[in-house]
Amino acid sequence: MATVLTRRFEYRFVRIGENRTSAFFGVRSDARKEYQEVVHRHARDGWRLVQIFAPGVAAYGAAKYYELIFERELAGDA
Repeated sequence: MATVLTRRFEYRFVRIGENRTSAFFGVRSDARKEYQEVVHRHARDGWRLVQIFAPGVAAYGAAKYYELIFERELAGDA
């Protein structure tokens, strides 16, 4: 019987831009720039960016925060 190898992944969720005023005014512009460094830092550790989630819950539908979703294959799995 053939052995079926299953790839398994782990996920990390990183929230940026959320602060006490973001509920009213949305994410600050410095947080919009910060995500690039967060992506590069995680990539160096083997993480792959899967999605950036930005719920529109602040005033005028602006995003209250950004949630970056990363994945990487679990060590030892092939």
